[in-house]
Amino acid sequence: MAATNKLAGIVGKINSLPAFARSRALTLFFGKVVPFTGTAGIRIEHLDAGRCVISIANKRRVQNHIGGVHAVASLLLAESATGFLVGLNVPDDKVPVIKTAHAEYTRRAKGDMTVEAHLTPEQREQMQVEDKGETSVPVTIRDGEGKQPIEIEMIWAWTPKRR
Repeated sequence: MAATNKLAGIVGKINSLPAFARSRALTLFFGKVVPFTGTAGIRIEHLDAGRCVISIANKRRVQNHIGGVHAVASLLLAESATGFLVGLNVPDDKVPVIKTAHAEYTRRAKGDMTVEAHLTPEQREQMQVEDKGETSVPVTIRDGEGKQPIEIEMIWAWTPKRR
């Protein structure tokens, strides 16, 4: 991954570590940069400029009243995965911001949750060349049974940093 910003450079260095150490190093790094992800126990399984996979264990601290991963924790997963991707691709002179989060809860989730988000090469190029803009980042969330209990749409925008 070409380092287009400081964050991409750091993630690139972490991704050059041996495979067994990458996930833990990425998780620890983002837990320091975005403390709430560490507090919630998000684990980064994979992260590069085009794809992010993160998960959360169904543990007491993130559960709802019926013992499943809380609805807001699932949104945190989707926002984090898409945000990490946008953050890796937006140049340092731009600020990424979440514009819209839409969730349709279609069935009861069971067990741990995993989210996978993607950016196309066209979306990544758009972030590099356009001064400001927005894009919908595709995201899929699966529960411990491999089913998709939630349909999520995340729209991210970027604008120039204020000087």
